[in-house]
Amino acid sequence: MARIDFREREVSLKLVYYGPALSGKTTNLRRLHEHAEAQSRGRLLILDTQADRTLFFDLLPLHFRASGATVKLKVYTVPGQVMHNTTRKLVLQDVDGIAFIADSQVSASAENNDAFANLQHNLRELGIDPKDVPVVVQFNKRDLPNVRSTVEIRSTEEDGRPVYTASALRDEGVLPTFFGLVKVTWDKLEKRHDLYRKMDIEPDEFMLKLGALFGKKI
Repeated sequence: MARIDFREREVSLKLVYYGPALSGKTTNLRRLHEHAEAQSRGRLLILDTQADRTLFFDLLPLHFRASGATVKLKVYTVPGQVMHNTTRKLVLQDVDGIAFIADSQVSASAENNDAFANLQHNLRELGIDPKDVPVVVQFNKRDLPNVRSTVEIRSTEEDGRPVYTASALRDEGVLPTFFGLVKVTWDKLEKRHDLYRKMDIEPDEFMLKLGALFGKKI
């Protein structure tokens, strides 16, 4: 889980983008890398096959300061193909928050459901209660034909998970999804570790500085 160094005033979070093959996980990370300030982002590590499918994982390191503390974010993707399930589990170890990237196309419903079930199964295999991990859902590829209706998508919010719509290819909905993911993850961390009292990290400033990293006001 999160690494917190109270003496050095440093917090490190691990965020994972999960979902079926070709749902747009890597494209989300590419867009985040493009938007982040150069001095606050590390090298984007992309490990693709020739078919543009993630073979192992992608990694985007980010960092910023809030209330005098250093916040480090390591953002991963997992391979979407079932044959790489062992790698999926390895990437999920010590996860703090998850963005589930679903394909909005009606024809992809079964793949979305299978991938979400696989996510929950892998968390349990790692000894993690899926209810203990903050999750947001992004329905990507809204630019394509034959996608699920907005009404259908919004109905999934009844599960209590924040839901976002996006076209990562067009750079739409990527940042709101990421900001939502970081917020629910930080809220969980704050509740568990009382960071506001122990480290004086003010939640509103935290989100303000996160937005500034991408040149946005949250």
